[in-house]
Amino acid sequence: MAIRISSLIFLLYSFTCIAQEYTLKGVVNDENNAPVAFSNITLQSVSETTFIKGTTSDDHGFFKFEGLKADDYILKVSFLGFETYTDTVSLHGTINYKPIVLKEQTENLDNVTVIAKRPTVKRMVDRLVFNVENSTLSNGNVFDILKHTPGVLVFNDAISTSNGAPTIYINDRKVHLSSNEVVQLLEGTSANTIKSVEVIDSPPAKYEAEGGSVINIITSKNIIAGYNGSIFGTYKQGSEYPKYALGTNHFFKTDKIDAFLSYNISPRKDFRHNTESVNFIENNQVISSWETDFKRTRETATQNINANIDYELNAKNSIGFSSNILVSPREHTKTFVNSLTEVFDSNSVLDSMFNTSNRLVDETYNLAFTLDYIHKFKKAGETLSANAHHTNYDFSSYQNVDTGYFLPNETDAFRNNRFQTFSSQKIKLYTGQIDYVLPITDSESFETGGKLSSINSQSVLRQYIFENNQKIEDIQNSDTFLYDEMNYAGYTSYSKDWKTWSFKSGLRVEYTDITGNSLSTGQVNKSSYAKFFPSFHVLHTFNEHHELYFNYNKRIYRPRYSELNPFKYYLNDNAYVTGNPRLKPEIDDVFILGYTINKTYTFEAYYRYENNPTLEITFQDNDNNILKYINTNIDKNISYGLDFTTYTKLNSFWNIYVLSSLFYYEGQFYAQESNNELITNDKWSFYSQIINYFSFLKDRSLTAEVSYLYISPIVEGSSVYSSRHGLDINFRKTLWNNKASLSIGVSDLFNTQNFTQTNKYLNQDLFTNSRMENRLLTIGFNYKFGNTHLKTNQKPIELDERDRLNSKSN
Repeated sequence: MAIRISSLIFLLYSFTCIAQEYTLKGVVNDENNAPVAFSNITLQSVSETTFIKGTTSDDHGFFKFEGLKADDYILKVSFLGFETYTDTVSLHGTINYKPIVLKEQTENLDNVTVIAKRPTVKRMVDRLVFNVENSTLSNGNVFDILKHTPGVLVFNDAISTSNGAPTIYINDRKVHLSSNEVVQLLEGTSANTIKSVEVIDSPPAKYEAEGGSVINIITSKNIIAGYNGSIFGTYKQGSEYPKYALGTNHFFKTDKIDAFLSYNISPRKDFRHNTESVNFIENNQVISSWETDFKRTRETATQNINANIDYELNAKNSIGFSSNILVSPREHTKTFVNSLTEVFDSNSVLDSMFNTSNRLVDETYNLAFTLDYIHKFKKAGETLSANAHHTNYDFSSYQNVDTGYFLPNETDAFRNNRFQTFSSQKIKLYTGQIDYVLPITDSESFETGGKLSSINSQSVLRQYIFENNQKIEDIQNSDTFLYDEMNYAGYTSYSKDWKTWSFKSGLRVEYTDITGNSLSTGQVNKSSYAKFFPSFHVLHTFNEHHELYFNYNKRIYRPRYSELNPFKYYLNDNAYVTGNPRLKPEIDDVFILGYTINKTYTFEAYYRYENNPTLEITFQDNDNNILKYINTNIDKNISYGLDFTTYTKLNSFWNIYVLSSLFYYEGQFYAQESNNELITNDKWSFYSQIINYFSFLKDRSLTAEVSYLYISPIVEGSSVYSSRHGLDINFRKTLWNNKASLSIGVSDLFNTQNFTQTNKYLNQDLFTNSRMENRLLTIGFNYKFGNTHLKTNQKPIELDERDRLNSKSN
């Protein structure tokens, strides 16, 4: 009887094994734990030596075989540039295979094994992708990465591309900070979680109509559950002061929850030394010349706290909460400016001098919170997402300015002047957004969505003067400015791929209603406008060697909130900054035509027309000897040019990337101090960036990058900026099985990135020579702990309105 039962059990087990189907799934990574997309994976039966199935890994390196019978299989994984991985798998049930690590093919050269680095630059139809994961820049900060990103120019702490000032996104989500705070955030954020940077010159309808180019920073991700953390630090030594950055990241994941928390602080001092020469002109004759020497020290200790948690309700629904907090406390945010001005008469004889001391203390609290919801439909890729956001922005500033006036060879001032300024800005921002994505077929997709934004801003300026040592409010230069804005937006987009053609087109519509109210003057300005923003992208592949693409889109630049304030904010007795509540939005039309040869050499021609651009232009009042920094709409800007890019492998350990651009810029503006005469400022310019990537040692643990940037003289508004160039060198060594890394480098090795600014036309003659701490010795360290296969799920909040919290530049 026992024999019969045993035989029956054996037969049933055999039958079950034959009838049941199993699944084999896994992930393919390289030696740096980065996913290898589109690797070839095949299964072959050991017993029958026949090919069973084949597939490729997805963008995250994952693959899956379904419907397999119990058997022994030979699993093979291959990808160009890597050694083929082979293993025997006994399949008697569904298996989640161990992570497959592909080893890169090596070549021995003179007893040193050098490994060819995987391509770090990829040109796509509407963007340039710069892969920085595990590069020498990984020990720096994200702002350092942008300085080395092809197509991105960073100088004077301003980020720009060929299409002007870009909008910063992270993982396709808009960074919700002002332009100044974006720089602070990027400087204080470790680069070790960054996978790539996308430079999108012609953003499709999915992206906000606000802004020109888009820089999208992609973070690395993995779905393995567990805990991952890191600590990092960077030290930079300038010619005057050191700068520090310290921080920590923590990521925790379970089957249902993704949680991320990061904190960083970047205490630093920055020194700037400017000299300024201005000739005051009357009847085409110089009546007075001023020579000023400025020394500015800026102390900051900005703290950033980022946190978000995602919770999967079920397979189809998930919610998330994100927050970003930026704090610049008053006790660590100070600016000291000392300046000496020599005044010469028409015969260049020293007439008098004045010495100005400016002490400025700032405080910023920027709190942002977002609630997200995502629903996945039965159809793969079909999703509905919604989010609600609130920003609470609170900025205050206190300024004390003392000026003493002296005769030549005198040590006692014949006159002293003092004034104080208190300014503040409080902004409440509320937005709601909904997006729907529908894949029609494998080659067709439809997107649509809408957004509602409400902005309420209150700006206060109180200026005080001193008479007989008594503090008195200067009523004429004090005001409260209220600004309210409502914005309604909707978009739709359609894309389709054929065998040799790719097409994507979209339309975004926005309606804006604005009210500005100056309480001291009783002046109320109201305006509303509706704008349409079409976008069009087409790509034709002739064959594997030749591609042609064309992009068009229309964009808008709304004035920053501070640019709308009508205040006169005095920097000293003879200079002030002022805004204009009647500023119009800038509307741009951008056309791009590109041609790629062998997927290596790309030539790109572009044309850009800017209508009503907003710029801060410096005007000199020759009657009162005052410099006015006025935010105003200029008439138009026109630019066009030809760009060339290539990524080339010179040998097995050396890759080189080259970006060069020859372009023409023409700007027209009204000379407010010269009877509003229309002035044209134009110039042909050139810039080029060369980046060399090196990989050394058999284990690929030592890498280096050498980059060189050159910018010829360029024009902007009324100004002509001189040429500049710089050489950067960075080395990176990984340690302890890639759990730690150490980097060292020098930026602007020969200290050649300083520049001059010239405003010279009609009765205007102003020259500035700017010298900053560009040459920096940088040392960085990073250590990862916990499950080091994990990557952060950090995600910022998509909001274009927050970009307008402060002005475009410092």
